[in-house]
Parts: sequence; structure tokens; C-alpha cells
Amino acid sequence: MWQPFLIALAASVSLGLIIVPLMKRLKFGQTVRLDGPRTHLHKSGIPTMGGLIFIIPIFAVTLFYTNDMVNTLINMGAVLLFTMVGMADDLIKIFRKDHDGLSVLQKTILLLVIAAAYSTYSVFWGPAGSDIIIPLSGMDTVWTVPVYIYIPFLTIFLYWVTNSANLTDGVDGLASSVSILIFINLFAICRFLGPACDESILVLLASMGAVLGFLAYNAHPAKIFMGDTGSMALGALIGVISIQMKIPWVIFIVGIIFVLEALSVVIQVGYYKITQKRVFKMAPIHHHFELSGWSEHKVVIVFCMVTAAGGVVSYWLLGLF
Repeated sequence: MWQPFLIALAASVSLGLIIVPLMKRLKFGQTVRLDGPRTHLHKSGIPTMGGLIFIIPIFAVTLFYTNDMVNTLINMGAVLLFTMVGMADDLIKIFRKDHDGLSVLQKTILLLVIAAAYSTYSVFWGPAGSDIIIPLSGMDTVWTVPVYIYIPFLTIFLYWVTNSANLTDGVDGLASSVSILIFINLFAICRFLGPACDESILVLLASMGAVLGFLAYNAHPAKIFMGDTGSMALGALIGVISIQMKIPWVIFIVGIIFVLEALSVVIQVGYYKITQKRVFKMAPIHHHFELSGWSEHKVVIVFCMVTAAGGVVSYWLLGLF
């Protein structure tokens, strides 16, 4: 069972030895926000698009071990499309040498189109259909959600989770660490879902191994950043897997950091437009804590603890205690 994890881990670590110096040679460096924490200014020029270090092993290992090639190709194809949006954003930033990539409108349209297309496939032709496991009712209690409700919900859900993962990627090792804990939580839940979850277990094992290998290069002080390429891929993986497991709502619990990061931006922007004042020192919220004196290590540790607590709550809601 653990072969996909070990192979993805080894492949990710090995690939990092190639991609990190390659990105340096190509001068694919990060452009840092000038209005961000001053401690981040030295990060300008550190290689980005490091998400390729874990994306390639995840795809390769998953496709090699899968027993359901058609469904796996479609699921991973959706993840690839989200990844390509992030990659386009990264490349525009790199070549323009600017922090701004795709416009908000461009990114929103692309992500919503991909999310809507995948949601439609999943509901009408995917193995999960429009079934969802109901909280506090046991793992065997499933509600078949009306299609006209579930497709819009999944579309917004995928749009939210990819954007939220992207917002979380602002501190060395933060998005990687939080995502690994979410993958572990989903993997543990999968063990209670039986053979129907075998394909999700495969993807989760590959994801845990590959992202852990990437963390060796991304932990503070980071040698490479995942970029939007990596953060969009992580959000898409988490979203797609949870949909296949029939528990997308769980991501709002175990992914509480994603919720807080996105909510902090919405509150900051909305409040500023109304009052010309700020609620937080800076958004997303991890920057607020940095400007309040927290080190990057402390941000990652505390946010991981919150994620772990969310995982415990999700277990309780699924009746696994």
C-alpha cells in the first residue's frame, strides 16, 4: 500500500535536485509585494514554480497505479487545468517582473469554467454522482443532492478551495504543511469508506509523499516557492479528492486555515471600501500575524495545529470516534 507514497517521496526529492537549480538558471524568480512584510523583501528572486516538483510525481505515480484509468484521467485532467491557470499566472509575473499576473476577472472566468465543467462531469458521470455523506449521521448515511443545487455548489467549492490554497501560500512551508495534514486527514477517513475509496487512497498517498518531498526545499528558509502553479494544484487536488469521497464539506472543517485566509481577505477589502480603514495589519491573515511579531516558524506551527484540530472535529462530525 505504501509504495505510491515512498515512490512519490523519492521522486519529489530527486526532482527538486534538478528543478531548483534549473529555475535559478532560467531566472524564474519570485516577485515580492513591496507593501508586504519587510522580512520578505530578501525573498525576491528566489526560484518559483516549484510546484512542478510535486505535481509531476503525483501525476506519474497515480496514473501508473490506478485501476480506473478513465475516471483517473478525468480527475487528474481537471487538476492539470487548474494547475495550468496557476502556471500562466506565474509565467506572466516572471516575464513582466511584476507581482501582478492574470487579472482577477481572467482568473475568475478560467477557474469557474474549469470548476463548472468538472462538477458537471462528476455529478452526471462520476462514481460519486450527487451523493454526499451527511454530518452527524454516520458514514453510511448519504443524501442525494438535487443536481440543480449540487453542480453550482461544487463549482463554487472548487473555485473557493483553489483560491484559498493560493492565498495560504505566503509563508515558507505554510501551504505545503497545511495541505499535507489535510491529505493525512482525508486518507484516515478513506480507511473507513472501504473499497470505493481505493482510488482516492492512491492519490492521497502520492500527494502526501510528493508534497513532503517538496517541503524539504520549501521549509524556511525556502530554496524554492511553489508559485500559483503549485498552490492551484494543491487546492484542486484537495477539492477533487473530497468530492470523490462524497465529503466536500469536510474541507471547510479540516481546511479551516483556508477558510480563515480567504475570509480575512474578503473582510479586509470589504471593510476598507466602506470605511477606508483596515481590520488587519495586512491580509491574508498570516501576514497580519507576521506584522504582529510572529516568526514564519511560529505561523506555520500554529496554523498546522489549527488544521490538526479541524481534523479532529471532522472525525467527530463523521462519527469516527
